Amino acid sequence: MRPPILANRDFAGQAAFLRDHLLKEILPFWLRHAMDPDDGGINTCIADDGSLLNREKWLWSQWRAVWVFSRLHRQLPEAGDWLATARSIFHCARRGWLEAEDGWALLLGPDGSVLRGCESLYVDGFALYGLTEYLAATGDPEAEALARATAEAVLRKLKLPHDQIPHFPYPVPPGARVHGLPMMFSLIFWELGLQLGEEPYRRAALDMAEEIFSRFYDPERDLVLERISADGSPYPPPLGTAVIPGHVIEDMWFQIHIARDREDWERVRLATRLIRRHLERGWDTEAGGGILLAVDADGGEEIGWKFADSKLWWPHTEALYALLLAHEHSGEPWCLEWYDRVADYSFEHFPVEEHGEWRQKLDRHGKPFAETVALPVKDPFHLPRALLLCIETLDRQAAGAG
Repeated sequence: MRPPILANRDFAGQAAFLRDHLLKEILPFWLRHAMDPDDGGINTCIADDGSLLNREKWLWSQWRAVWVFSRLHRQLPEAGDWLATARSIFHCARRGWLEAEDGWALLLGPDGSVLRGCESLYVDGFALYGLTEYLAATGDPEAEALARATAEAVLRKLKLPHDQIPHFPYPVPPGARVHGLPMMFSLIFWELGLQLGEEPYRRAALDMAEEIFSRFYDPERDLVLERISADGSPYPPPLGTAVIPGHVIEDMWFQIHIARDREDWERVRLATRLIRRHLERGWDTEAGGGILLAVDADGGEEIGWKFADSKLWWPHTEALYALLLAHEHSGEPWCLEWYDRVADYSFEHFPVEEHGEWRQKLDRHGKPFAETVALPVKDPFHLPRALLLCIETLDRQAAGAG
């Protein structure tokens, strides 16, 4: 199963292939294996064959699924009753708001009991992301109230030093600031601000976007570092020289979304160039291709990130969309050439054709492994989100080419 070559500019054919893959291979896996009819929500502690490992509900995954099914309702409403699925997951996930802790629980039991409390601001981020998309799909006033409460709680927490912010599963080293927080929340607050018409949220997003380019981007290395010191100075290696190519590629399409809304075409061009730079830096030419999870900015052998030489599904999915978006705004042929390269590796290595969906973790040589990299889950987010966004972009480019 390989997508058609895109360098020949058959945007409509590529969109049709990805739409079929999403609707016939990816979403049926989740509808068949993961929906919880007893307690609502979606089971994401499952194996690649769909077998259930347990029914614990990681809120990180629940809210990401709310985003996906809400977006499906808005983008492909004729293909399924996606809103019913989004509502089911929303009604499960909303039980995780902890008023006393000013945030979202990390983990619920099958019955909705709190097993782990506010241990990660990323859960709050995914809650806000999912709530914004769900609100766009439904206009639900409860979703708006939860989104506003979450946003205000997040803004309060982001005023803290990063090493004091709940940050599971990626501990923040003492005295460091981390790229993941402004990366994630710049897009989330931008979209929330647009949805609610709230300038303060858009301003917060722009402040975080500016920090990425003024502090985390190192122009001498031409790389975005994952960690800097709290005062903006370099953090000691190897933690301070870790680069996560997939994070940067994902972040750069976030920044293109923000910049194009503002017609900041210089920023769009910079983000587009950095997509290429980090693909070239992260591509494993020595072991058959694929995007390495982490590299050292100075080429050092010691890399300050766990599982650095693994090849995970999500950087590849993010790269597919980022490259199509970059091509839409630049028209440069390298975008399609790189898209074909990433797609060829991805569709050769990740799909589990006998069951549907993709396997998530490969070692450097493309062999699956079982160790937990972040959370012990398999969830519908990076892949279906990327496919939806790719289809949107391909449809626009096909219409423009016609």
